Amino acid sequence: MDSKLPFAAILLLLLSAAACATARRSDYSIVGYSEEDLSSHDRLIELFEKWVTKYRKAYASFEEKVRRFEVFKENLKHIDEINKKVSSYWLGLNEFADLTHDEFKSTYLGLTPPEPRKKKTTSSEFRFAGDDEVPKEVDWRKKNAVTEVKNQGQCGSCWAFSTVAAVEGINAIVTGNLTSLSEQELIDCSTDGNNGCNGGLMDYAFSYIASSGGLHTEEAYPYAMEEGECDQKKDDGDEAAVVTISGYEDVPVNDEEALVKALAHQPVSVAIEASGRHFQFYSGGVFDGPCGEELDHGVTAVGYGTSKGQDYIIVKNSWGPHWGEKGYIRIKKGTGKGEGLCGINKMASYPTKDN
Repeated sequence: MDSKLPFAAILLLLLSAAACATARRSDYSIVGYSEEDLSSHDRLIELFEKWVTKYRKAYASFEEKVRRFEVFKENLKHIDEINKKVSSYWLGLNEFADLTHDEFKSTYLGLTPPEPRKKKTTSSEFRFAGDDEVPKEVDWRKKNAVTEVKNQGQCGSCWAFSTVAAVEGINAIVTGNLTSLSEQELIDCSTDGNNGCNGGLMDYAFSYIASSGGLHTEEAYPYAMEEGECDQKKDDGDEAAVVTISGYEDVPVNDEEALVKALAHQPVSVAIEASGRHFQFYSGGVFDGPCGEELDHGVTAVGYGTSKGQDYIIVKNSWGPHWGEKGYIRIKKGTGKGEGLCGINKMASYPTKDN
């Protein structure tokens, strides 16, 4: 370094270098690791222990912990390889990092493979078909129509969470009151076509809510992450209060324009293929990664927008706030395929509420 430089300039250079180093490290804070963590076995062990503490993991034996460490290392290798290849989204070390891909797929999904819809909804039957203009972007979270991100846990009840989020949305839009509703009631009581923690479909759940007189609040009927006895809570008092819907309607199949029109009016239940390994570790960005069309997961579209020239649909998941973008994923829109990325346009539906 030039000794003739004034002390203040030297100090500024040192501070700038430190700031750059911090910036490089912070780039990895969103994915949960740094390049240095990959440099040695000891660093990997240290990273694993930090991850175990963060997600409060507990293992039955030392042997099981060693096995999970090996899975963790393999997942980290995959995450880092993908992050070096893609630019529009990135993967990270989330709470699924000690699960093999097969374990993840068998535990955290839960959409019953749907049969093709018997009747394809036509534009003449679609209530929003006449909307020739829609807003450039919509985010129902900003309009107080979306509750906090929830966590289905180790129960294949995604269909119930998708249903509930859509009902919470239309209820908030119509009444002005955002109320967290009960997924557990659907798991216990909506059994006509649905199978609790072993899968179900949103349309069946909408039908149950419309025909049973409504859905109770989360507080009155809390989530148990397992199937239980149906409790209709018909006693007098606050616990008997329910949120009602008039019915539900399907969005025309494989019609992205129709999905956007519906989303301009309310949150919409959608089904996607979420079993891919990129999806398992998604951490942020506009997702345009490898994704099939075999629907296996129910989620809720809560808006759409554009970022750096990429159009996307905002999707609320039910894997807790530590997955993705605080529990959400932005899925690329405008792929040119009718079914959309991950099949998001194939099986969309929404509840209706007259008053």
